[in-house]
Amino acid sequence: MSLLIRGARLDEVEALSALCLRSKAHWGYDADFMARCVPHLRVSPGAIRKRLAFVATVAGRPAGVYQLSIAGQIAELDLMFVDPPAIGTGVGRRLYRHAEKVAREAGCRELTIVADPFAATFYAAMGAQYVEDVPSDAIPGRMLPRYVQVLK
Repeated sequence: MSLLIRGARLDEVEALSALCLRSKAHWGYDADFMARCVPHLRVSPGAIRKRLAFVATVAGRPAGVYQLSIAGQIAELDLMFVDPPAIGTGVGRRLYRHAEKVAREAGCRELTIVADPFAATFYAAMGAQYVEDVPSDAIPGRMLPRYVQVLK
């Protein structure tokens, strides 16, 4: 597999946001749940302009995407999604390691993640430590696991 990670482009916002939704829907969430998630699963043009949104491509086609926000020495993984056909192929692992590198190079000491419960084991396997459950910003009453990766 010839995987390349590059900066996201503004002309890809819609396609990458659709990839995020396909990836989330892969876990069997119903239509009402997915509709509530739409505003929260959009790749941000601002993050693209700040060079904090990246795409993994395989054979020139997007296979995954992630987006960071940085405040001081803390980076937050705002989005990280792998297109369903690429789940389990190593795309997520490569994206995550790339996010760590970008955060480290920006002077961050920690990478924080509010994870979907289906992705929790992935983040733990990457070395992130579970910290606490926090409220979802999309679904009232839903709690999500928050992880922290210390960057060395």
